[in-house]
Amino acid sequence: MKFNTHVSSSRRKQRKAHFTAPSSIRRKLMTAPLSKELRQKYNVRSMPIRKDDEVQITRGQYKSQQVAKVISVYRKRWVIYVERVQREKANGTTVPVGISASKVKKKRSPS
Repeated sequence: MKFNTHVSSSRRKQRKAHFTAPSSIRRKLMTAPLSKELRQKYNVRSMPIRKDDEVQITRGQYKSQQVAKVISVYRKRWVIYVERVQREKANGTTVPVGISASKVKKKRSPS
C-alpha cells in the first residue's frame, strides 16, 4: 500500500531519480555505516562520508583491518578515494581505486 502519493513506486522512475540526482542529494545517498563507538556517540547507524574521515574497508579486494583516510569524495562517479588504495596501470603510473561508500566503515570524523 502506498502511503505518500507524491512519491512514485515505479522501479524505472526510482532508478532515474537515483542516477540523475544532484550533488546535494548524492551526499545523503553516499553514506557509510559507523563504528560501534560513533554509533553510541551520534545514535545513528550511518552518516554521509566526507573528506578526511578515517575509514576501514570492509568489502572487496581492498578489504583490510587498517584504518585509512578518505582522500576525496567523487559524487559524480558515486565513489570515494582512500589513501594507499591504488593500482598500477599498464604504462607504470599509479591511480587511486574508487570504492563505494557503503563498503567502508567510518571509524573517526575530523570534527
